[in-house]
Amino acid sequence: MSLNPAFVLATDLDGTFLGGSERQRTEFYEYIERNRDRLLLVFVTGRHLDRIDRLYEEEPGVPRPDYIIGDVGTTIICGKTHEPISQVQDWVSSLWNNANDRIKEMLADEPGIELQPVNPARRVSYYYQPEKLQSSTVQKIVDAGFDCILSADKFLDVMPKGVSKGPTLLRFIEALNLDAENVIPAGDTLNDYSLFQTGLKSIAVGNSEPKLVDKIKTMPNVYHSSQPGAAGIWEGLKYYGKH
Repeated sequence: MSLNPAFVLATDLDGTFLGGSERQRTEFYEYIERNRDRLLLVFVTGRHLDRIDRLYEEEPGVPRPDYIIGDVGTTIICGKTHEPISQVQDWVSSLWNNANDRIKEMLADEPGIELQPVNPARRVSYYYQPEKLQSSTVQKIVDAGFDCILSADKFLDVMPKGVSKGPTLLRFIEALNLDAENVIPAGDTLNDYSLFQTGLKSIAVGNSEPKLVDKIKTMPNVYHSSQPGAAGIWEGLKYYGKH
């Protein structure tokens, strides 16, 4: 597949594309729709697909994406058909090797974590309490051959080794033969940090969590917007000349 958009917006949802005031979101979404012939919209989110689908019912004005990288980088599909982008999806699946039950059993008695009420195919997601989570729990995950992503002082995701939003986005760019120079990620929490580690020209919106802000201070490829959410993305696109 070969595409040649003027630019690709690869954006997180909660706090980022869905952040800011109603007026800010409406103006930015109208800008997106006016430019659909020249941009590719990719949601890169921690949300499971059913929560993305519900979004269009809850907020009918939200533009629908051309592609979705969901479940923190472990689900990769076409936005319209939900068909998987097999070149990337198969890579994630091979690394994961149907590990869901093994991980749940391994972490069943660990303090400070609680399974989230979702059941994605290629990750296991917990809520965690920062004051109760044990470093030994994180080490147990790593020693078992998986990655552990903590974000927003609330979410703990057990991931396939080497898989997160950033690495998956790079595989996606390769699979679709996109020009990486034209791909701009945007995010607001630590689970977006790997997007910025890609080296792509990136946007951290104004309401980004402090732990993420600390990490991007020395990253020249990341523009930290003064505005929150959707307005912050738009500010960053203007900074990069994509307006």
